Amino acid sequence: MTEEMLPAALSDEINHVLDEAGVSTDRRLVMRMLRTALLLGEDGTDRLDLKIASAALAEMRDAFRLFAPFRGVPKVTVFGSARTRPDDPLFRQARDVAAALASDGWMVVTGAGPGIMQAAAEGAGPALSLGVSIRLPFEEKANSLVAGSDQVVAMKYFFTRKLMLIKESSGFICLPGGFGTLDEMFELLTLQQTGKAEPTPIVLLDEKGGSFWEGMRRFVDEHLAPMGVISPGDFDRVVITDSVEAARAEITGFWRNYDSLRWVGDTLVLRLKAEPTDEEIEELNTEFAAILSTGRIERTVPRSPEVADDDRLDLPRLALHLDQRQVGNLFRLIGAINALSSAPKD
Repeated sequence: MTEEMLPAALSDEINHVLDEAGVSTDRRLVMRMLRTALLLGEDGTDRLDLKIASAALAEMRDAFRLFAPFRGVPKVTVFGSARTRPDDPLFRQARDVAAALASDGWMVVTGAGPGIMQAAAEGAGPALSLGVSIRLPFEEKANSLVAGSDQVVAMKYFFTRKLMLIKESSGFICLPGGFGTLDEMFELLTLQQTGKAEPTPIVLLDEKGGSFWEGMRRFVDEHLAPMGVISPGDFDRVVITDSVEAARAEITGFWRNYDSLRWVGDTLVLRLKAEPTDEEIEELNTEFAAILSTGRIERTVPRSPEVADDDRLDLPRLALHLDQRQVGNLFRLIGAINALSSAPKD
């Protein structure tokens, strides 16, 4: 049974429940969730499956409530090993890059555990740290900085935790780690490569003179790219560095001129902080003609759906028809937009 096939009387009861609860904003979406829950019961869904669905929804609600008060604050998520010791140079790198970004007004999001996560939380300080921890029978317990804090939430499932570590942030820094860290890094790259997430800066930060991430680059260049399982340049979207200042500059500089994007039908609308000149638009068309499916990069006014949602209406805009197979090159276009002479200066 689909949700449209629910009996009218049952739909009326759901509406009554929403009235009693005082739900008015985005009511149709709330109704859809209630309907889905009822349909899961009607389907005779396995008890374990119901427990997974129920716990996942509850965990997401807790995390949404954690992040809601800080919706307007830029955030960077720092990934890395829980096993890194405080005397390790990587611990200092994580602490220093978090402190640098916090001084720029960024909040730092971590997995709230020990090691690199604790280092980043220490660097940012309690007021600018948010934690999304995972409940494990060993190793991962909330570090002392966030334990008992009201700026941490605990998760049972890795998939809900990963969603929240990625969803709310406008930049990502990965330090060397094990399976979990690599899983998080590859998740970021997959979302970017497939266009399932908006472009964001990704920095792979090592200790001074470290070779961990250079080994990853060699693996990509010598195996993945030659096999054809990724496209040439797919790994160019990340910055590999052993410099805290370079990491900081990449995270903050990505947002120098580029603000956001929105698809309106088959048109991609890029919102900028500064109006580009005619000459600059012409240069963008010359350099990026190959990523367009048709037409040119042009100025545009807010489209009807943007107006309806009051979506960044004060910002200048560029519109283009992006070849979906070229979504990886969108990162390069944003880089060129940030480098325009008309872009705001640091």
